[in-house]
Amino acid sequence: MQTVPGFPRLTVEPDKLGGQPCVRGYRFGVEQLLDLLASGLASEEILASFPFLERADISEALRYAAAIARRDFYTAVPV
Repeated sequence: MQTVPGFPRLTVEPDKLGGQPCVRGYRFGVEQLLDLLASGLASEEILASFPFLERADISEALRYAAAIARRDFYTAVPV
């Protein structure tokens, strides 16, 4: 198991979720956590539904998403 560089709470394992980033080695993907937040669930609701998660996991997933957004950008192409 490796951590994502710069994100010590996020781990990657080739045999877990196809190598996608997970939260602290759990079979719970960062993408799943971000989807829950994007659907409108509050952090408190997520923490209540998934007791193994910690508030710092949510913060780290959001930091990771921000880093991805900074790295990948798209330029509008005139039509």
